[in-house]
Amino acid sequence: MTPTAHVIGAGLAGLAAALALTAAGRAVVLHESGPVAGGRCRSYADRELGLTIDNGNHLLLSGNRTALAYLDAIGARATMTGPTRPRFPFMDLGTGRRWTVRPNRGRLAWWVLDPARRVPGTGAADYLRLLHLPRITDDRTVAESLPDNALFRRLVAPLAIAALNTSPDEGLARLLGAVVRETLLAGGAACLPLLPRHSLAASFIDPAIATLRARGAEVRFSHRVAALALEAGRVVGLRGTEGTIPLGPDDAVVLAVPPWVATGLLPGLAVPDAFEAILNLHYATPAVPDPPDVRIAGFVGLIGGMAEWVFAKSTHVSVTISAASRLIDRPSEALAAQVWPEVRTALGFAPDAKLPPCRVVKEKRATFAATAEQDRRRPGAHTGLPNLVLAGDWTATGLPATIEGAIRSGNLASDLLLHPPA
Repeated sequence: MTPTAHVIGAGLAGLAAALALTAAGRAVVLHESGPVAGGRCRSYADRELGLTIDNGNHLLLSGNRTALAYLDAIGARATMTGPTRPRFPFMDLGTGRRWTVRPNRGRLAWWVLDPARRVPGTGAADYLRLLHLPRITDDRTVAESLPDNALFRRLVAPLAIAALNTSPDEGLARLLGAVVRETLLAGGAACLPLLPRHSLAASFIDPAIATLRARGAEVRFSHRVAALALEAGRVVGLRGTEGTIPLGPDDAVVLAVPPWVATGLLPGLAVPDAFEAILNLHYATPAVPDPPDVRIAGFVGLIGGMAEWVFAKSTHVSVTISAASRLIDRPSEALAAQVWPEVRTALGFAPDAKLPPCRVVKEKRATFAATAEQDRRRPGAHTGLPNLVLAGDWTATGLPATIEGAIRSGNLASDLLLHPPA
């Protein structure tokens, strides 16, 4: 009989693990406690807005090779869209100044020699400091690792907050260095922005579930695994609302759930226990941005305001505010009203454009806080039990909590089951 792998959790890490296992011929049962897959990477129909919206905005870069391989495996690469050349438009809300960072495609970064391509107020020598980031191995923060100059304020800090979901004063420089190594320092060809053409679910989730089912995997929604039955140093059963599912001697488990759920299933497991929030605001108004570079890219980064990234979509405008625990308790109506003037300015809307209907999505525990203390609490995929492995962007991937990190963790977990260490 073919061994069965039980994957608990249908977020991106669990989906990636299940896809890799089924590709290798392993029978898979996917258990998801909720009614849909996706975890924090999900979409839903908002009846009040009359729109399908994503719970958050996720921007890929062409250097995210693991994420792109995942999309290829489920036949969804064509569902992503973005500019044909690397470009990152910004606006300083305080001064009204706009600029677009435009790396050249090659690894030799001659673009930093061109004032029209780089951040205003910076010189080519400023960018040499970025080469230092991937070599950092200690616990320095981003703010401690780079000078507080125009490059830091207008490029590094916005990218760090987006990648780490932690302020530069607390966020680990080495985690940002891992991201920079694979993208910005790999040349412009690794910096092409990619966004879902329609929704996160249409790109990352629905095609994955369809692929798994086509391969014979069993997908169980609204099926909560409440406990693991352990015996003789192995997982021998999964206890749920419908009783216990026994595991055969060659069956295995991938635990791909949030860290606070993992500790309930595996007492004594050390996991991150401090988290940061993300706010996403979805305004029900179609966007055709006036600034050409924003129209081409489909998004703009903002400096000096509450909004950090504004995404112009065909049916609505979405805004992301990271490291947002400080704002999480503010009323949604107040947040929508405060952010709207920034959106209006960034996208070139009329100054008197009225506040449209808005949905504010608050993810209170969006990611672990990317600090030194929390990074040390990230476990590896091994659990000490031969038939149980961990997956999740909160495990020790070497990356912050990103789509790329989540998918890598799922791949690593599946590889450990398929090729166990001697």
